Amino acid sequence: MSLERADIEAALRTVIEPWSKRDVLSAGLVQGLVIRDRHVGFTIEVDPARGAEAEPLRRACEEAVAKLSGVLSVTAVLTAHRQPPGGAPPAAARRGHAHEPAAAGGRLALDGIGAVIAVASGKGGVGKSTIAVNLAVALAKLGKRVGLLDADIYGPSVPRLLGLSQKPESDGKKIAPIEVAGLKAMSIGLLVGEDTPMIWRGPMIQSALTQLVGDVAWQPLDVLVIDMPPGTGDAQLTLAQRVPLAGAVIVSTPQDLALIDARKAIAMFEKTRVPILGVVENMSTFICPHCGGETQLFGHGGARETAGRLGVPFLGEVPLQLAIRETSDAGTPITAQRPDGAEAKAFFSVAEGVVRGLERSTKAPPRIVVQ
Repeated sequence: MSLERADIEAALRTVIEPWSKRDVLSAGLVQGLVIRDRHVGFTIEVDPARGAEAEPLRRACEEAVAKLSGVLSVTAVLTAHRQPPGGAPPAAARRGHAHEPAAAGGRLALDGIGAVIAVASGKGGVGKSTIAVNLAVALAKLGKRVGLLDADIYGPSVPRLLGLSQKPESDGKKIAPIEVAGLKAMSIGLLVGEDTPMIWRGPMIQSALTQLVGDVAWQPLDVLVIDMPPGTGDAQLTLAQRVPLAGAVIVSTPQDLALIDARKAIAMFEKTRVPILGVVENMSTFICPHCGGETQLFGHGGARETAGRLGVPFLGEVPLQLAIRETSDAGTPITAQRPDGAEAKAFFSVAEGVVRGLERSTKAPPRIVVQ
């Protein structure tokens, strides 16, 4: 049977919020309702002062919709960003954190995950997601248990890059990631239509990211790779502050314009005390598929120079090659389809550098023994 928006709304009208005793729809708490192939997602917006007590309401909304015939899964995200009417702003807002999500309040406890690394860029269009996906696959090929989280809510790329279209399942407590190419993968793009825009405000994005990290059954993992959204905004700050990041990989092209923003990304992670595992220069050179000649379309060596100037590791150069683009568009990463080929070599070199960086950052300090 078909699932209509009216059916979802009718189910939500049976849930009464405890403060005004109105149903959640009449109270204006339900936002961003999305229905895709019998998978339902929406947010529950409450005042920040009520965030801590609103979790039962979120669960009640999920359960009400889940009872509908034809619903395969329900994802309700709790957000808190509105100032209580007639009252003073909460303490967090007075400290300058008015947009902190209700779930905030410390780092997430990610038991069973060895290390979490962020793949980031100061700007879009530098191939960050392609690097993140191939890095994750390469790490898996090197014997690591790897998860990949697509944290770009507005422009999720991981489903296309990994050829994913199936919907994740849930046991009511945890969402099961999709297993593909030796990875465990999760993306908001698996919950909404590929052409559906996520018209969400900052606090909704922050809460969704928190739940995608904490409410997914990732464990056990050696490494969780997070494909960060581009830039240095609220989403990046939320992940840097709430997720125990072991390090960050910065992706840039050789262009001066891209390197300016890459330096901003490095500065953001340094200010939030996240170690920089290294810089990757993507689209370093164009390799002609016919003659094999190299052309420096965007310049060359700028990322290596920037890494040296800032005192952070340089992880390597990834060329602009037709095979990498074709396999990415086909949803079969080059590191999975042709792991022994020349095109995948650069990604494995980057992965080996990341492993070395993680070993350095987690190595115990020397003990001084007095005899």
